[in-house]
Amino acid sequence: MKIDILTLFPKMFDGFLEESIIKRAITNNLVNINLINFRDFSKLSNHQVDDTPYGGGRGMVLRCEPIIDALESVKTNDSKVILLSPQGKTYNQKKAMELKNEKHLILICGHYEGFDERIRNFVDEEISVGDYVLTGGEIPAMILTDSIVRLIPNVIKEESYLYDSFMNNLLDYPTYTKPPVYRGLKVPDVLLSGHHENIKNWREEQALENTKKKRKDLLEKK
Repeated sequence: MKIDILTLFPKMFDGFLEESIIKRAITNNLVNINLINFRDFSKLSNHQVDDTPYGGGRGMVLRCEPIIDALESVKTNDSKVILLSPQGKTYNQKKAMELKNEKHLILICGHYEGFDERIRNFVDEEISVGDYVLTGGEIPAMILTDSIVRLIPNVIKEESYLYDSFMNNLLDYPTYTKPPVYRGLKVPDVLLSGHHENIKNWREEQALENTKKKRKDLLEKK
């Protein structure tokens, strides 16, 4: 998979791309992630990419030209273009599973008071990471990238994500590790029993109970 991220602040991705699973996926050629600074595509002498809104109002609005020129510099017939915006459809695990099958993703990070509305004519989908507003689309771009890359074959073991929270509209079951007793808190006996069928049943029950307690809305979907 190839992921191109259009951003005004590429340095925000330095740590994200240089650590942990994302770095290993890049090193092992399982994903190709590129950062494109759309300020480089500004035709104005001062490399300006925003301007005051027509009709008046607060803040600055991102101009069409540099973003569309940057987009068209990397777009192919295989590209899916995503605009990261609080106005988009809320992102979830189901969407991550869908996007992992794309050959090429282009993520557009906004900033300031938003985009010139005409930019939306050049995108395939608009995605939000939640009902709140951030200073820009860089963190949402990292969220999408992280959640998608870990699903790419051979990035992590398939069994590591098949039972993740939200995979079946259920939250994950509780997990424990050594020591078996800590400050009087004991690991459930079933997990120490070695009985794989009982452990499997316990985990399914606990996932259901966990979801009932914390996210009943997921059960309604299920």
